[in-house]
Amino acid sequence: VFFLLEIHLISFIMKKAIKVYAVNGNQQTIKHKIAKDIIRFHVRANSDKKEDQSLKLRVRDQILDLMDERLQDVKSVEESRSVIQASAKDIEAISREVVEDNGYDYDINVSLKKEIFPIKKYGNLVFPQGEYESLTVEIGGAKGENWWCVMFPPLCFVDITHSVAVDSGDD
Repeated sequence: VFFLLEIHLISFIMKKAIKVYAVNGNQQTIKHKIAKDIIRFHVRANSDKKEDQSLKLRVRDQILDLMDERLQDVKSVEESRSVIQASAKDIEAISREVVEDNGYDYDINVSLKKEIFPIKKYGNLVFPQGEYESLTVEIGGAKGENWWCVMFPPLCFVDITHSVAVDSGDD
């Protein structure tokens, strides 16, 4: 299933990139177009301590459970953005509940915004360095390693084991 979705995503992204490249012939335009068609999802841990990293994954799991249902029939990045914005308070409440249930009192910050990201690999896909829209959940000081995936198109919900951010070494 992940393989088929991965092929679909590659095809989706490449069609858009080729179309843009054919019109403009500009690598920056290709990067911008790819970034415009996806929404990333990041959960930033308080620290790199084992306990904080484990907490980050618990928060991630609860958010994915909530958003899987809400995003299952979404067909566009615009529709996805609307669902995410409408869910922001629920995402914050769920995150806060997980943190408190695990004995911590960390602040939670939830935002949907554009951020600059380095080149990253997601399974076999490579996302160019650039500005991407991202649903970002920060736990506490948000100084620890982050977890990420692609929320739209919905790759987070297929196989979360393929969604660990890996530096490509091309930074």
